Amino acid sequence: MKQLFIFLVLLNFSLFAQRPTSDQIETKKGPLIIQPIFHGSLVFTWNGKTIYVDPYGGQRVFEKLAAPDLILITDIHQDHLDLKTLETINTDKATFIVPQAVAEKMPENLKKRMIVLANEKSTEFEGISITAIAMYNLPEAKDSKHTKGIGNGYILNLGGKMVYLSGDTEDIPEMRQLKNIDVAFVCMNLPYTMDINQAASAVIEFKPKVVYPYHYRGKDGLSDVEKFKSLVNTTNSKIEVRLRNWYTTY
Repeated sequence: MKQLFIFLVLLNFSLFAQRPTSDQIETKKGPLIIQPIFHGSLVFTWNGKTIYVDPYGGQRVFEKLAAPDLILITDIHQDHLDLKTLETINTDKATFIVPQAVAEKMPENLKKRMIVLANEKSTEFEGISITAIAMYNLPEAKDSKHTKGIGNGYILNLGGKMVYLSGDTEDIPEMRQLKNIDVAFVCMNLPYTMDINQAASAVIEFKPKVVYPYHYRGKDGLSDVEKFKSLVNTTNSKIEVRLRNWYTTY
């Protein structure tokens, strides 16, 4: 019994020891702390507020993190709208920003704290400007895994820093036409979103100052994010590509 207890303690410690280290971006209102979590999940801490993006993976991957003030959900799929995780983390004070399709699947006890955004619509939450951006597969088709208007990418203005979250998308015109993005989180996993070549091509076009490949586990394993970085920096060495291991806890 004692050996089992020691094993569980060590296992729990190893999980959090493996969580990627947080990064910091300076803004006009103090530092923005970026904490990668798992797959498409991350946590921002800024100006006294904690923001969860697509909380997924269960309670343990969020332990020892502050409870969220704001939760952004991009899509109806389970790796974005993870109701089991939402049931186990502390969401008592959280406001939810969601697309309509997500709102329809949310439990009744959370619906009263939702703000529903359609693509291209904006809202504000305690000094944070949030704009919903389209996310979808190409070519557009009714049987696509992600059809236009169902989900949201997001752009957040955090103390003058523009942060883009792609959600599940291909290299759509709405992404390629982005301007003045300071930090971008860009997905790349086949067959659900796009490959590294599409992602690199889009990033080269909209030129974020910093880009994180995230959501890069697909049907055949992990995308080659090192190759993605090479593709981007061969054309534009000024774009900082930050590689983090988003799959350390699983």
